[in-house]
Amino acid sequence: MKTIAMIPTYNEAGNIEKVINDILKNGAAEMEVLVVDDMSPDGTYKIVEELSKINPKIHLMLRTEKKGRGYAGAEGFKKALELGADFVLEMDGDGSHDPKYIGEFLQTIKGCDVVIGSRYVAGGKDEQRGILRRAVSSFARHYLSIVIGVDVNDPTSGFRLFKRNVLQTIAPKLKASDPFIVAEVLFYLRKNHFQIKEYPIEFFSRISGQSKLQPTTLLKYLFKSLKLRVVR
Repeated sequence: MKTIAMIPTYNEAGNIEKVINDILKNGAAEMEVLVVDDMSPDGTYKIVEELSKINPKIHLMLRTEKKGRGYAGAEGFKKALELGADFVLEMDGDGSHDPKYIGEFLQTIKGCDVVIGSRYVAGGKDEQRGILRRAVSSFARHYLSIVIGVDVNDPTSGFRLFKRNVLQTIAPKLKASDPFIVAEVLFYLRKNHFQIKEYPIEFFSRISGQSKLQPTTLLKYLFKSLKLRVVR
């Protein structure tokens, strides 16, 4: 059974080689990696391109139009299916998602359709949360769960494992251009009655570089969630 780790990237040159190597080291025998890069100015895609010449399990999808985390994620899901993935693991390219959990995810998905790596279930941990940030995060999590109608503890987690048939169903419907795709995916999982299980993870700070998320991102996220519920 082939599992492909799909990683949308933008300016992750300082992280991507280690992330890829750790995935292949910790993944199953048929583990492959697909990096979906939006022509990163720092040359992230060039690093992946060179690695792919050495290892056929490493794939690069270079995007030059309609850039954005959402578009990259949706196209990455479709490309992973084209490459023959039975399972698709979505994760970040900054080192915040630890590949050591891949084995546990693959075991857990035997009893469900989607596995979400969760910081907020028993055994989960987020190393970078101060009091204020925890309060804001708690509000956002409860808001999203109510508005989107999905009973999960970590609705903003981008560390997720999907069965092939799940993405075949929801990928064509994804429209978000930005990180809101994470919530949009949950909306369609609920709408299509797919079973979700959360697995406890420890979320780490990025290895190097700066986060792309801005302070206004959360407010936009919350508004878009309400709009998604009303319009669709």
